[in-house]
Amino acid sequence: MASFSIEDFVGDGVLKELIPKLLEEGWDDVPTLKIMNPEDMDAINMTQHQKDALEIRTYLHDRALMQYGDKLEASRKSLPELLNLSTADLSSQFGMRRGHIARFTDRNNKCTDPLPKSYGLPARKLTVTPSRSNTIYKMQTIRKSFCRSSTNNDRSLEESLADFKIKDGYIFKGIVAAGPAEPRACGCIQPPPVVDNVAPYSAIENISVQRLTPEYKIGMERLVKTKTPPMKASELWRDKPAVLLCIRRPGCIMCRAEAHQLYAKKPIFDALGIQMFAVLHEHIESEIKDFWPRYWGGVVVFDWTMGFFKALGGGKLLKDKFLSGFVFNPRAIANYKRAKSMGIEQNFKGEGEIKGGLFIVGPGGTGIAYQFIERNFGDWAPVAEVVEICARLKKQQQDEGDSSRSPQEHK
Repeated sequence: MASFSIEDFVGDGVLKELIPKLLEEGWDDVPTLKIMNPEDMDAINMTQHQKDALEIRTYLHDRALMQYGDKLEASRKSLPELLNLSTADLSSQFGMRRGHIARFTDRNNKCTDPLPKSYGLPARKLTVTPSRSNTIYKMQTIRKSFCRSSTNNDRSLEESLADFKIKDGYIFKGIVAAGPAEPRACGCIQPPPVVDNVAPYSAIENISVQRLTPEYKIGMERLVKTKTPPMKASELWRDKPAVLLCIRRPGCIMCRAEAHQLYAKKPIFDALGIQMFAVLHEHIESEIKDFWPRYWGGVVVFDWTMGFFKALGGGKLLKDKFLSGFVFNPRAIANYKRAKSMGIEQNFKGEGEIKGGLFIVGPGGTGIAYQFIERNFGDWAPVAEVVEICARLKKQQQDEGDSSRSPQEHK
């Protein structure tokens, strides 16, 4: 699976010399860099070779083929030219394996769900000298496209979210969601029950957490060097809503796949004003180094009391055994195969029986807007559902802001 480290993304090619400029202009994480449009590239004076390199690396990143980035880029061929090469040429010139060639030439087969086209930035004319303000304008433009339809380039929020719903093919489950409870071992083993009601806000607001990593940006230290003091979890969402992904085990192939898929949508969550946190119940430093920022570039926090994991289980930890929960569970095996197909590495360090999930928490003390429970090992919260809830929070905040404005401000 392709890494979310900018240094890994640009490799040793022509984009490497652009890193200081990218940092200055705010293109400082991989998901945001991948949505650059031609005018953004012109604004920082990218050469045609650099533009081609970014297009190639974006394509490879979506297909977990970044190991070929330097070679393909050095050929000075454009992406369309590379895609038109024969299997023999791809193998002889770039050392590409046959299975990787099949993945490379299949333009519809991506290891990560791409951002819908409706989330891209509309073309625009820059009226100022390229500066950090362009990035601010970039985020404002995305936000506008989520909040209302203003031009032919901006589709409405409902139309944009339809791109996710159609692809994911699911029916909205409500604010408490979980995967299906399929019978195991021909019905001889029953799946563990899950709660039907959202956890009370009081169950999570006072959980003690410790920040283990910052949000990833170019050139940032891999871990927080000095131990940060414990803090109340409510400080995480005091000012802005938050998505909290509760990771069962950071070395687990299925947990890594879920984290990677969710963080790949970072530009969407940025546009909606949503923070992203990964929550761990074990602090194994080597595991955190392997997990961040390769699979997750957001903040990682340590929940040493397992408070979030208990809240997902209705006050107690939701656990499952390897034999009954995985070997005899066709749903979990399918989840494993899905993650395996994404080319993700794994290990077996740490505790792996405690189920995880996901919370979306509103700002301040407004409460839990959504929670997803990992009923089967490797169940993911549907991205469409997560984005829809976040969009509702954004709209709710806007409506409250509009209602608080004076009549003169509305004019």
